[in-house]
Amino acid sequence: MKIEAKDPVVEFHDLTASYDKKPVLWNIDMTLPQGALIGIIGPNGAGKSTLIKAAMGLLPLASGYVRLFDRPLDEVRRRVSYVPQRETVDWDFPTAVLDVVLMGRYGRLGLLARPGKADREIARECLRKVGMEAFARRQISQLSGGQQQRVFLARALAQEADLYFMDEPFSGVDAATESAILSILQEMTAQQKTVVVVHHDLQSAAEFFDWIVLLNMRLVASGPIEKVFTPDLLQETYGGKLTVLSEVGELVRKRQIPSREKY
Repeated sequence: MKIEAKDPVVEFHDLTASYDKKPVLWNIDMTLPQGALIGIIGPNGAGKSTLIKAAMGLLPLASGYVRLFDRPLDEVRRRVSYVPQRETVDWDFPTAVLDVVLMGRYGRLGLLARPGKADREIARECLRKVGMEAFARRQISQLSGGQQQRVFLARALAQEADLYFMDEPFSGVDAATESAILSILQEMTAQQKTVVVVHHDLQSAAEFFDWIVLLNMRLVASGPIEKVFTPDLLQETYGGKLTVLSEVGELVRKRQIPSREKY
């Protein structure tokens, strides 16, 4: 099933990606719209993280291509931000919180340029948005998992991108951090930024996202949540592994979903 998005920001065309010559994603064809909070959903091993790594040019493609803003990544790299899984980061690296956030500014600086006063002000404002301004001088290794996740979000905000790929930003955080992150992401999409999130929790997905990509090595469906997040398509995605279909269906029915012409 394929649902085309108006004004697409991301296009995957006939994309196949492999690790050690073993295909992880097969023939992905879809477009994603501007200004949406997009959830990539599927079982473990479905290729969710692989999909956004492919979009960011972090692994070679066996076939097909990805275009962002109708251009190759190298031509629009400054407009794109990537937040990896927290578990993949070496948090023992000796650096302060503010310096981590300033890394988000480097793409806008020259090769040998150093962050200036304006960059530091932007970094501090981004820390304020995620509730971490008081920790600016703290070593990143001294923070809790949820605090580290907030700092990585601040770094992404400091980049001032138009398109964000985030790999499980809600994983392992407490309820307050989850709510804070969601609020920021919704604020970003209200400004017509596009946020693509790898997510594993079906029940919160029904509440979080405008647009859903259902993935299990192949594309099952992509489209507005009210059209795609259905028991039948979820069953096709998860097969016998899904045991909460009735609960998810009820969540979707209860959710108030605004009509969006652009979809």
